[in-house]
Amino acid sequence: MNRQAPLSARRCSAHGFTLVEVLVALFVMASMAAIAWKGLDTLLRSREISQTQLQQAERLQAVLAQWELDLRQLQDSGLTPRLAFDGINLRLTRQREEGLQVVTWTLVDGRLYRWEDRPVRSRGELEQSLERSRQVPALRTAQALPALDGLLGWQMYFYRDNAWSNAMSSGQSVNGVRMRLEFAPGGGLQGTLTRQVVLEGAP
Repeated sequence: MNRQAPLSARRCSAHGFTLVEVLVALFVMASMAAIAWKGLDTLLRSREISQTQLQQAERLQAVLAQWELDLRQLQDSGLTPRLAFDGINLRLTRQREEGLQVVTWTLVDGRLYRWEDRPVRSRGELEQSLERSRQVPALRTAQALPALDGLLGWQMYFYRDNAWSNAMSSGQSVNGVRMRLEFAPGGGLQGTLTRQVVLEGAP
């Protein structure tokens, strides 16, 4: 004997979900998706920041290594001091296998540049190289390698006469160099960094 389901049960099975139930389900799903997206976005942003900071730290290490290498290869030329600083430019002559090379480190608009000329062997070529190194920074940096961004300023000190002094002041031969970099806020690197190098032949 077949028995039909009660009329109320048949109505319920034919009825399905109400509009309110569907809207509530959609709201819950949208809320969960928003929470998940916010967490994913925060994770991605943190990863990008960490990656940027890592790249900047690696770049800084490479710049400092090159700076120290330049200083450890200093060589007197007889035409100009092997190392000089005018507040904007750190100019030096260093020894290479091919001859003497003029190198200039310059800070322009928060960016540190390194410019180098080809190694030379004759006095006349060295004079021309020194003249090119004294070009207006805007012209010279067009040919220079951008070394480091995000700087507010830099200071240079020379160790001479048994004391550290402003690099632009006069004195005896330089036995050491201290560079202090000040980083701009929001650039990944913060605060100040000081690096010292004892020059070859210093007592």
